[in-house]
Amino acid sequence: MTLKRTGRAAVLAALPAAALLTMAGSSPVFAAEDTPAYQIDLEQLNNSNSKGTALLSLRGKELTVWIKSEGMVPGQPSAQHLHGSTEGHDFQCPDDSADTNGDGILNNTEATVHYGDINISLTVSGDTDAAGSGLAVDRMPVADAEGKVSYKRTIPVSQDVVDHIKDLHIVQHGIDPNNNDKFDFEGAGKSELDSKLPQEATAPTNCGVVKGAAVGSVPVGGIETGSGADGAGVSPGVVIAAAGAASVAVAGALFVVRRRTASGAAAAKVGGAV
Repeated sequence: MTLKRTGRAAVLAALPAAALLTMAGSSPVFAAEDTPAYQIDLEQLNNSNSKGTALLSLRGKELTVWIKSEGMVPGQPSAQHLHGSTEGHDFQCPDDSADTNGDGILNNTEATVHYGDINISLTVSGDTDAAGSGLAVDRMPVADAEGKVSYKRTIPVSQDVVDHIKDLHIVQHGIDPNNNDKFDFEGAGKSELDSKLPQEATAPTNCGVVKGAAVGSVPVGGIETGSGADGAGVSPGVVIAAAGAASVAVAGALFVVRRRTASGAAAAKVGGAV
């Protein structure tokens, strides 16, 4: 029994973080061995039932962002950003009490008090600055027919972002309180940010802060959909293929453990008989 526990622990410790994330039900992610990576668990806001997992990985002044979320509005663009401060301010994700006007919808203005202003707009192409791309819904990822979003992009960032990466967090936007699978003005009226947009399109649907510990290093490769100013979202096929490869790696590793465990048990049995 001791051999069995020790063997499995050794293999799990040696497995890449991508495989471990796949075992845990999250999307596999890939980064360089010397690249710090930080995990974010996205949790629902506005009773949206939206959730997800994200990873931030830094290599010098290049930040790679992976996001895999579900419970988004099917077929609709999902505005998403890195919020927070690079000046040492401690912002966090809000809860229902942040709905200060009591209308039942936590709008972005109410929530910004808690999670801070936009630092980086997580668009699929073009610039990522807060002012020019914060509401660029035409360049945000679009949820598939099942309300899932898969995203990866590598973007240049400032040294301030590098130094304060743990003070930033991800917010995705877009809710559907009237359950008609589209953003309209009937559900919650106009957005307080832009009267041409419905409130449903800009209200936050989930939020997550950077965890205190790095996820770990994983091999280069796997999901590749472009980087820099023209990066795009991850295609579902690539995600599935990467997940399958990581799962095979896990299965192979555990098979080796089982064989070694069986061999050890057989040897002990023979030794006892002698």
